[in-house]
Amino acid sequence: MEGTKIIYLRRKVIAAAACALAAAMMFWVVNNPAVVGASAATRQLPIYCVQKDYKVLSISFDAAWGNEDTQQLIDILSKYNVKATFFVVGEWVDKYPESVKALSDAGHEVMGHSNTHAHFNSLSSQEIVDDLNACNDKIEAVTGVRPTLFRCPYGEYDDHVINAVRSLDIEPIQWDVDSLDWKDLSAADITQRVTSKVQPGSIVLFHNAAKHTPEALPGIIEKLLQDGYAFVPISELILPGCCGQDYTIDHTGRQCPGGT
Repeated sequence: MEGTKIIYLRRKVIAAAACALAAAMMFWVVNNPAVVGASAATRQLPIYCVQKDYKVLSISFDAAWGNEDTQQLIDILSKYNVKATFFVVGEWVDKYPESVKALSDAGHEVMGHSNTHAHFNSLSSQEIVDDLNACNDKIEAVTGVRPTLFRCPYGEYDDHVINAVRSLDIEPIQWDVDSLDWKDLSAADITQRVTSKVQPGSIVLFHNAAKHTPEALPGIIEKLLQDGYAFVPISELILPGCCGQDYTIDHTGRQCPGGT
């Protein structure tokens, strides 16, 4: 009985201490909003889209595994004279160098998507740098052009990932419109989703090996052309310079002109 009482008292003391600590933290936050705001503002983000006052966008494709539809995508894009950005994995380059060359020869950008499609959040900064360099070496060996853009595998990132990427003068790129083609949506659903969500400065995500993307792509391009949109590769969409000096990235990932 005595032991039970002691345990009960200990629990009360711990609970009281926890409440006191929480109250102290809340008091500090309330009385130091500028510090808290500054901390939140320093979060590192990739570019999701770009602030534009006219109708322009970029479409992008991630290539990590299959290759069945790559040439068909090249043919569709060529038909409409649309240039896109392809983010390719180093191991994909190893398997399909002829497709990488075909993309480059057709005027599309070929950028990095990691060497092995690893989870970058679990890698050290040096491992990230080594991985990016390995992937970019392979792309450059085929295309003659070293990538300046990068898309994180799985779309996963944190501050240390973004900082490591930018340490190589490479800009990390995300997207603000996900076609969800990787979920095997129908061509009609992919078309509706993309065309209803696009805005000036959007970056659209597709995959080169998704089941219904080749079927959906012509209708998407035709609808957006009718709506007055122009298509450019991502390197032509984004603003040049250094993050924080020449442009800023707001909390939504939108790249905006002007430094901090």
